[in-house]
Amino acid sequence: MNAEMPTAEELNIPQALLLLATNDKDGEPAVPHVVLKAALAGAILAELDLIGAIELQGNHVRATGATPQTDFRHQLELIRDTSRPHTPKRWVSMLESRAELRRVYEGMAALGIVDHVGERHLGLFRTTRYPEKDHAPEAALLKQVEAALRGGTSDPRTTALTALLYSAELLGKIFPAADQGHARELANDYWPSRAVAGELRMIRLAEAEAAT
Repeated sequence: MNAEMPTAEELNIPQALLLLATNDKDGEPAVPHVVLKAALAGAILAELDLIGAIELQGNHVRATGATPQTDFRHQLELIRDTSRPHTPKRWVSMLESRAELRRVYEGMAALGIVDHVGERHLGLFRTTRYPEKDHAPEAALLKQVEAALRGGTSDPRTTALTALLYSAELLGKIFPAADQGHARELANDYWPSRAVAGELRMIRLAEAEAAT
């Protein structure tokens, strides 16, 4: 890792989530894009919450008035400028974005963590994948999450990341043999991960109704 490569602790939660959710070799997400978009939206809320820019007041997410530096200024301004407050689940739905997925991936590519690999199919459709370029940040994240799964002491960022991974059904793919009981408790206790789980339930209900 070069001197400018961020450590696992320096990655924001959306970056950490996507890094763990993406196959190292082929650069493909481990879950469908609809799931990944909801998980990323929850990770953005978690990031803004942890830096003190937003908070849960009752059933609604509100800006605190603090203006910390963040890569998610646009989302913070949306929350700050909304004409009426929304629930966490509603914000997950509103912040879901394929363009935001690409922006976070491209940010990691600029840091040298992943590669940007573009492909054309029959000369018409272009797909982009982000295989891993430097394994050190992910390796450190995996150790931190594994410790959290064992119920050890973890920092707020690792706790938030573990809860979000659980709600997005990614933990079982990353750690298939791990006991997820503690992660379930973390996810149930953390409002951004509850919001992701709620949004995914609604998406699946809609898909089931459309299929009938």
